[in-house]
Amino acid sequence: METDRQGLFRLPFKLPSSAKARSVGVYIAGALYAIGAWSFFDAAIYSRKANASSVHVTFVDWIPFICSTLGMIVVNSIEKNRLIQDAMGSGSFSGSSSMAWQARVILFLGFALLAGGISGSIVVLILKFLVKDFTSYPTLGMGVNNVVGNFCIALSCVVLWIAQNVEDEYSYSLTL
Repeated sequence: METDRQGLFRLPFKLPSSAKARSVGVYIAGALYAIGAWSFFDAAIYSRKANASSVHVTFVDWIPFICSTLGMIVVNSIEKNRLIQDAMGSGSFSGSSSMAWQARVILFLGFALLAGGISGSIVVLILKFLVKDFTSYPTLGMGVNNVVGNFCIALSCVVLWIAQNVEDEYSYSLTL
């Protein structure tokens, strides 16, 4: 008889609990981040070297990418055990553990950076490219690449979060 695992999220399917599945998740997250970074850097290099129009990638375009990358670093530096530390004893998430509360605040700030990166890239796309009627693909593609890059980074963050927090059936906690 299998026991029901308690966690932050209830998924309709059971996640694989092997070290191989964890490493596959990490590789997928790395590939998603690489696709996102490549997409944005491609637009920046195209803007600098081959763009014939008057629109170029400036620091304003870099801000969402930087926010998304910082958000990914912050979110994936938080351990799941820190978030549910006091919930195991009390049965709810309203405990008074200072460590769990601080981890939740930092996690919220990380997700806020990720959301700010995605929404910022959409705002840059709208204000810089769509409002000024740049309909030719190479120029409009710089804004689209910014949005695609930030979305891939956010998706990479979620995949890495899940992959890092999959419990291994042979893992033991040696903390006192």
